Amino acid sequence: MPEIKRIEPGRRFSEAVVCDGVVYISGQVDLARNRDPKVQTAEVLKTIDDLLAKAGSDKEHILRCTIYLSNMGYFSEMNQAWEEWVSKTNPPARSVLESALPDPSWKVQISIVAVVVD
Repeated sequence: MPEIKRIEPGRRFSEAVVCDGVVYISGQVDLARNRDPKVQTAEVLKTIDDLLAKAGSDKEHILRCTIYLSNMGYFSEMNQAWEEWVSKTNPPARSVLESALPDPSWKVQISIVAVVVD
């Protein structure tokens, strides 16, 4: 049976789960809310950096990213923050979807799958 490591487990879900050398990061949002899409994206990516580090990985080892926007009109602003952050040599596979998010102040939610390197 493979070992399963849960990072920041809560009552409903864990922020990340590591199993068989892969880290699965739950959909992350900017809890400060009410910021513009570029700032929300940048804040979410900082959180993802932290979770990747706790899992023994980093943005160079992301396999897949799914980005949910509450309005596709935020695509350009989200991409500005994304392009400043994403690995230039190892960009992941990525999907961007428009979706109703649980809190109307959330404009961006990002989930990640990455390889553990530690």
